[in-house]
Amino acid sequence: MTRAVLTINAGSSSLKFSVYAADGERKRLAAGQLEGIGVHPHLTIRDENGHSLLEWRWKDPSRLPGHDEVLAGLIDFLGDNLTDLDIVGVGHRVVHGGPIYAEPVLIDDAVIADLEGFQPLAPLHQPHNLTGIRAARKAFPSVPQVACFDTAFHRRHPWVADTYGLPYELWEEGVRRYGFHGLSYEAVWGLLMGRAEHLRHGRVVVAHLGSGASMCAIRDGVSVGSTMGFSTLEGLPMGTRTGSLDPGVILWMLETKGWGAKEITDVLYKKSGLKGMSGISADMRDLEASDAPGAKRAIDYFVFRIKREICAMTSVLGGLDAVVFTGGIGEHSALVRARATEGLEFLGVAVDPAANAVHAPVISAAGSSVEVHVIATDEEGVIARHTTRLVA
Repeated sequence: MTRAVLTINAGSSSLKFSVYAADGERKRLAAGQLEGIGVHPHLTIRDENGHSLLEWRWKDPSRLPGHDEVLAGLIDFLGDNLTDLDIVGVGHRVVHGGPIYAEPVLIDDAVIADLEGFQPLAPLHQPHNLTGIRAARKAFPSVPQVACFDTAFHRRHPWVADTYGLPYELWEEGVRRYGFHGLSYEAVWGLLMGRAEHLRHGRVVVAHLGSGASMCAIRDGVSVGSTMGFSTLEGLPMGTRTGSLDPGVILWMLETKGWGAKEITDVLYKKSGLKGMSGISADMRDLEASDAPGAKRAIDYFVFRIKREICAMTSVLGGLDAVVFTGGIGEHSALVRARATEGLEFLGVAVDPAANAVHAPVISAAGSSVEVHVIATDEEGVIARHTTRLVA
C-alpha cells in the first residue's frame, strides 16, 4: 500500500481535496473539486495524470444539498474508495486561527474548541472547515488530523498593519486585522520563486480573486500588509460579501432598518458583493456574459477596488516589482486582469493584451518595469507539505 495524506479545503461555495504520496516528493495521486455548493453542485475527481475518475452534477434543482451533506457524503466516498492507500494524515484548511495559532497544528479536542470559538470571526467559512474536520475524524478515526490556517501567513505583520483605531484593550481581546487566504499566498510565493527567483527580495502584490477576494503585500517573502482584516468581509468586494464598508452603515441598519445581528450578517456575507450589486449572480463568468446594467455595475466596482488596493499595497511596500493574479477570477478572467491594471502605467505596470487573452504565465508587456504574472494557486500542496511534516 502507498502511504498518503488527504487534504480537505472546504470553502464558502466549493470543496477541494487531494491525495498526495506521503513519501519522497509528495506526488499528487488524485484530486477533486466540488463547485457550486448551494447553487449548481458539480463534482469532478481526476487521477494523477488528469484522467477523469468521476464526474457528477446535481440533477434536482428543487433540493440543493448544503455543505454538511456534501462534505459528509464525499468523505464517506473517499473512505470507501481509498482502500489501496494507507492514509497517514488528513490536512485541513482552516480559515481562522485567531491570535493563538501562527503555525499548523495537530488537531485534538482542545484545538477544535478553540476553532469553534473563532466561528463568529469567519461565519461563512469556519463552520464548513469544522464540518470537514468532524467528518474526516469520523471516517478516519485513527489517523492524525492537521489544521493549516489561512491567518498564519500574516502573523508577522507590523503592528500598524494589524490594528484599528480602537481602544487598545480591544486589541488585547483579539480585535485586530488578521488577514486571510494565507495558504494561497504561501503557495503562490513558492511557485513564483520557482519561476522568478530574482524577485525573492522584491516588492510583490498578490491578488487572490475568487468567490472570496483579497490582496497581500509581500516583501522578502513575508506578508507586510493585507486587504482583509478582522473578518473575511474587509477589503475587496467578493462574490456575496461587501468588502470594506463604513461602520456607520451598520449603525444605520440597526437604528433605521431595525435589523438584528442575524439579518445584518446575512446581508453582509450572503446578499452583497457581485451578487448584490448586479442582482444577477455571484459568478464573474455569468456577469461577463451578461449585457445587463447590473452586471456592468458590479464589474466596474470590482475592478475599481482592485486597482485602488494595488496602489495601497504598493505604498505599504515602498514600491512595486511584480503583481501576481491568482484564484478562479485572477487565473481565468482576462477582462478583470486587463481592466484592473489599466491606467497603472504610473506605477510601471503595462500588460500585453495578446498574452493576457491566452492567460499566459507572464502577461506584462515588453518594457514594463513591473512584472505581471498569472499563477494557479496550490493551497492543497501547502497543506500536504505541512501535514506530512507534522505526522512524520
